[in-house]
Amino acid sequence: MSFEEIRFIFVVYASSILPIILFIKYRSKLPNWVPIIYVGSFIVCALGWEIWFTYGLINGESVIERRADVLNQWIPLHLNWILNSLADAGTVCLGGLYLMWVLNNKEQRIFLKWRWGPFLILLAWCIGQNLFVELFLYYDQLGEGKNLSWAPLIPTGNIFNPLIFEFNERSVMFQTQLPWIILPPFLYMTVIKLANKRN
Repeated sequence: MSFEEIRFIFVVYASSILPIILFIKYRSKLPNWVPIIYVGSFIVCALGWEIWFTYGLINGESVIERRADVLNQWIPLHLNWILNSLADAGTVCLGGLYLMWVLNNKEQRIFLKWRWGPFLILLAWCIGQNLFVELFLYYDQLGEGKNLSWAPLIPTGNIFNPLIFEFNERSVMFQTQLPWIILPPFLYMTVIKLANKRN
């Protein structure tokens, strides 16, 4: 097993499990809308693209066809979408909301009314982490030439999937950026709605 494969396995499990541990440890200090957002984000990410990408449901290859055998042994097919959705919900969605809050002097008001500054932080986090994932973590599974399934949050599927740019001979494709462009505004609007309802 190569160092890159060990790193990949570690990051996948850590980004999935660490948010659960932090959530359990600090749950009494969190706003009461956080569990709903956590579970809701998991469901949206799973049904929005992770299940589709894992199994290659519509005109796509399954993840076991797109990555090395050793990775398939350590991250089994039926566990793949669960781990990825947990990472999406915890590390990306809740992590992005936490970053918004910290960078806005821990002001609760940002969760009560739409504010462009905080939203742009969330959007930058979501897109930025996805670029990192595509360029440095999943580059051999998501890059140019990999046939990914259509998914509800990727309505163009692989029919319209232009190359956005390349870096170090690794590609960033349009298809894999779409969910993290579509999801953040809905995430922020949902948080605002829940936070106002529970105030």
